This record gives sequence, C-alpha cells and structure tokens, in this order.
Amino acid sequence: MDLISASNSTMVAVLVFLAATTFAFCVMAVLRVQGSVKRRAAGLGRLIEGDPGSRSLRHSSAKAAQRVIEYTTKHYTDGSGEEMKALRRRMIRAGIYEPRAVAYFFLGRTILAVALAAMVFIFAPAAKNSPVLWLFMAVGGIAGYIAPSMYLDRRIKARQSEHQTGFPDFMDLLVVCADAGLSMEASLDRVGRELSASYPSLTANIHMTNLEIRAGRTMSEALEHLGDRLGVEEARAFATLIQQSAELGSSITEALRVYSDDMRHKRLSRAEEKAYSLPAKLSVPMMVCIFPVLFVVILLPVIVRLTLGNY
Repeated sequence: MDLISASNSTMVAVLVFLAATTFAFCVMAVLRVQGSVKRRAAGLGRLIEGDPGSRSLRHSSAKAAQRVIEYTTKHYTDGSGEEMKALRRRMIRAGIYEPRAVAYFFLGRTILAVALAAMVFIFAPAAKNSPVLWLFMAVGGIAGYIAPSMYLDRRIKARQSEHQTGFPDFMDLLVVCADAGLSMEASLDRVGRELSASYPSLTANIHMTNLEIRAGRTMSEALEHLGDRLGVEEARAFATLIQQSAELGSSITEALRVYSDDMRHKRLSRAEEKAYSLPAKLSVPMMVCIFPVLFVVILLPVIVRLTLGNY
C-alpha cells in the first residue's frame, strides 16, 4: 500500500509539473506573438506616417526643403556685407531672433514673387501672349518681391512705436528703483518684470540686456546693444547718458531723474503735436464725405423745382 501511495503521489507531482510547464509555455508564446504584432504595427505606422527611415514622398519633400534652407542659410547668413548686416539688424528690430531668419526672408520673397506671377498668369482675364498679361505678371512678381520687406518695415514701425511710448514709463520706474537704493542691474531686472504686461517687446529687450550683463558684458555695451535693438533715439541717448555718468563719476540717480523729466516732456509734446495736427487730417475726410452730402441736401430741392417748372 505504501508503494502504491508513493507512486500515486509521484504521478500527481509529475502531472502538476507538466500542467504548470504547459501553462507557462502557452503564456510565453502568447506574449511573444503579441510583441511581434506590436512591433510590426509600429513599423507599419512609421511607414505610413513618413518615418525618417522610410522612402515616403513626405520624407523626400521635407529632406529637399531642409537642404534648400541649409544652402540658403549658408549662402546668406554667413555673408559679412553691409546689406546682410542691415537686414539682420532689421530682423532683430522686428523681433525676429531666429538664426535662419535671413534665409527664410529671401526664400519667402522668391517664392511669393513666383507664386503671385503664376497666379496672375493662370487667373488673369487677359488673352495669353498679350502685353497686358505680361505687364500684370511683372506687377504681381514685383508685389510679391517687395511684400516681405513691407511687412518687415510695418512690424518694425509698430514695435518702435511701442518702445517710444513705453520708454518714459521705463525711465520713471528706473528712477524709483535708483532712489530705493537698487543697483542698475537690479533696477533693470525689476523694471523689466513690472512692464511685462504693458510693453512685452520692451520687456523682452530689457531681459536680453540683463542676460548680456550676466554673461560678462559691461553696462555700457549692453545698453548700446539695447539702443540698437529698440531702434529709438531715446534708448541710444540713455546708453550715452549712463556711459558718461560712469566715466565722469557723477550721480547716476540725478542724471536719470533729469532724463526722465525730459522723456515725459517729449511724450507730452508728441501728444500735443498729434492733437494740433488732427484738424488738418480731418479736413480731407470732411471735404470728401461731408461736403458732398451738404451740397446734395441744399441744392437737390432747387434742382427738383427747376426740373418740374415750379418757380
């Protein structure tokens, strides 16, 4: 009986071992198949979406565009001519700090000129091979060529207007910080944080000036760069004021207070100038829009009576 019970126990143990091994093998096989399916699905998804390792049309187009941008960047951005420097300066004043901005500018101007000329050629009502059609195409190409430059000038003008409006407030807060005993670096940082909601462009340039000072530039150099980026005469005069005060050893607080008063008077003078020029600017709309209506109201009854013969 002991032998039979021992054999039965051994048989049960063998069966349990075989069942557990079979279950583990099935689980491992299922997990392996699922992993293989996921890897194939991921590879198929990358192939459909245009993975960089695939040969899709999207990848080829993106690679070609990247090569064109790199070539244009190398050709124009590395140029040391006066025109390239002036264009980079205009980009910075417009708030465009991308290193490839010059390349994008030239590419956009070329593409826009060709696109407008092609649109005129396709949609123009004039007959093909007509001199008028070629004239329209030339006008469209010229318009596309100068449109990016006009947009850049408009953006520079808007930012300079913001800088000119906010610079007196900047000077007033700077005087307050100087009277409170803060250094010039701490005053610039504090004023930049206070003006962030009202003048975001001016605040960004002040923050860049603080970064330049922390990187090791002198105060005079950082303020000169600030004046170049802002593009307003007040900022350049402010940089000159701080430099002369530091060289002569005079009180920077008193110089800032005098210059702040001057900035307030200049802003008041600009407001008065705009107010005095308003009647002259309104004369043309009044002549074009109001006087014809008055003439019609006054003379129309007389014309109607003369026409109907009622004297």
